[in-house]
Amino acid sequence: MPQHISRKELKKDEIRETLSHGAEAIFSHQRQIWIYGGIALLAVLVGLSWRFYNQKQTARGSAAMAEAMKIYQARIRTAAEPALPTEVTYLDEKNKYADAVKKFTDVGNRYSRTRPGQLSRYYAALSLEKLGRYDEAENNLKSLQSSRDESLSALARFKLAQVYDEDGKPSQALPLYQQLANKPTLFVPKPIVLLALADHYSSSDPTQAAKLYKQVKEEFPDSQAAQVADERLQLLQAKG
Repeated sequence: MPQHISRKELKKDEIRETLSHGAEAIFSHQRQIWIYGGIALLAVLVGLSWRFYNQKQTARGSAAMAEAMKIYQARIRTAAEPALPTEVTYLDEKNKYADAVKKFTDVGNRYSRTRPGQLSRYYAALSLEKLGRYDEAENNLKSLQSSRDESLSALARFKLAQVYDEDGKPSQALPLYQQLANKPTLFVPKPIVLLALADHYSSSDPTQAAKLYKQVKEEFPDSQAAQVADERLQLLQAKG
C-alpha cells in the first residue's frame, strides 16, 4: 500500500523539526554564554588575585624599605657616645652607606614591581653616590628614568644629572637639567632645577650661572630658593 502522509502529519513534523532546531540553538547559545562567562570570571579572578598579590608585596616592600631607611638615616657617633638600645648608629659613614646599598638593593630586587621596590633602587643610588661609586649609581638611576611613575622618573633624572656633574660628565648632565627646567614636576620644581643648573655652570661659565641665580630671584622672589640663589650669587661675585 502506498504510504500517504497527511498535511496534518507534515505539519507536526515541521513543528517537531522547528522545536528541535530551536532547542539546539538555545543549547548552543547557553553553552556560548557559559564559555564566555567562564572566561570573564577567570579574568576577574586573575585580576583580583594579582591585585591581592601586588598589595601584599607592596606591604612587605614598604616594611623592608622602612628597615633600610633606618640605616640610611642612622646617626654617625663617636666611640665614646652612647646609643639607645633600639637605635641604629654607625661610627663610620662609609660603613653606613655600604650597608644601606646592600639593604636597598635587596629590597629593590625582591619587590621590583612595587613602588617601595623602585624607591629602594633610588635610595640605593643615593647611597652609592655618597660612596663615590658613580657608575653603579648611574646604572640604578638610568633604570628608573623610564618608570611610569612620573614623579620617580623626574627624581631619577635630576639625581642622575647631579651624579654626572660629580663624576666629571657635565655634557651628559646639561640636557637632563634642560629637560627638567622645561617640564618641572611637583617633586622636582623649576626653581630647584634652575639652582642646580646654575651650580652646573658656576665653574665653567660664571656669567651664565649668575644669570640663572638672578632668574630664580626674579621668578620666585618670596621662596627659599630665592634666598639660596642670592647667597650663591654673592659667593660667585666674590670669587670674580
